[in-house]
Amino acid sequence: MRSTLFIALAGAAVLAACSKTEPAAEPVRAVRTLTITNGAAGGTREYAAEIKARTESKLGFRVGGKITRRSANVGDTVKAGQVLAQLDPQDLKLAQESARAALAAAQTNLELANADYKRYKDLRDQGFISSAELERRDTALKSAQAQFDQARAQAGVQGNQAAYAALVADANGVITGVDAEPGMVVAAGTPVVRLAQDGPRDVVFSVPEDHVGDLRALARKPGALKVRLWGSNEAVSASVREVAAAADAATRTFQIKADIGELPARLGQTATVLIELPQQSGVVRLPLSAVTELQGKTSVWLVDKNAQGVLSVKAQPIQVGGADGNTVVVAGGLAPGQVVVTAGVHVLSPGQQVKLYVEPTAQNGNPAAMAPASAASH
Repeated sequence: MRSTLFIALAGAAVLAACSKTEPAAEPVRAVRTLTITNGAAGGTREYAAEIKARTESKLGFRVGGKITRRSANVGDTVKAGQVLAQLDPQDLKLAQESARAALAAAQTNLELANADYKRYKDLRDQGFISSAELERRDTALKSAQAQFDQARAQAGVQGNQAAYAALVADANGVITGVDAEPGMVVAAGTPVVRLAQDGPRDVVFSVPEDHVGDLRALARKPGALKVRLWGSNEAVSASVREVAAAADAATRTFQIKADIGELPARLGQTATVLIELPQQSGVVRLPLSAVTELQGKTSVWLVDKNAQGVLSVKAQPIQVGGADGNTVVVAGGLAPGQVVVTAGVHVLSPGQQVKLYVEPTAQNGNPAAMAPASAASH
């Protein structure tokens, strides 16, 4: 009984191994299509930008010392001449007093040399001394005068140095950054605060290397750019004012500054710069949904009809010339009259049979027949 069962199971396994399952036929898929026609393409380039002051200065003390007070904070509006920070002035005051004392000594020496010269001149005129002795007194007077001039200049320098203990704003503006705090010992020229001066504003943005030439050409055209502030739908005109001569070492992009005139924009506000591209005739536009990647190449599916009227698809590599919103500008690979699949491209395979998609309200049409060349999608 057990051997009979084994023989039956073995026979069933052999029959199952010898039988072949027929592969399922590829479904005839309905696809949306677009008939290629030549057109014109221009488009718009958009760059993220920021509003900055035309002039932004890093202010620092003209002498070194220890910061004892800082009265300016980020966001403060300041006036020209307003004190922003203060150094410990003790050493500077001592140096000033030393210079004043040296000036007083030089002045006393000059007065003595001048009196001696006058006395010796009278003696020479009376014939009591020689002209050589008077010349020595004249030389001493000139030396005393030079020492006095030097001491007076040094006293002026030390007076200025003492005044430099106070860091004052050189223009009206807004504090945009703070680089030093009270208690720090800073050298002369070390940035303490950054001041964005009132006046013209620029919109600053960066462009890749292949776009720099276009921006340089626009620099000669007033109002060539459009600027849209964040949260606003209105675009205003702007003009390219400055194009960086060299690329940024980290990003390899070029910084562009554009003049926005009297646009009421806040410092640091985000903006979008719009550049209209010139119109090019004889180009093809396709929706993004029509483009796919096959074997490492950017391609589309073309609908082909054989002699029996059966529709199938084949892959066609294309060259993309750019993008504009949700459309792709095709630079090559397509010809007018070709029918391109615009939806469902990810489920197609070479040679697969398809049918044209028909809207539910047009069921009485013939979905198997290809429509004549048209720029509208089916």
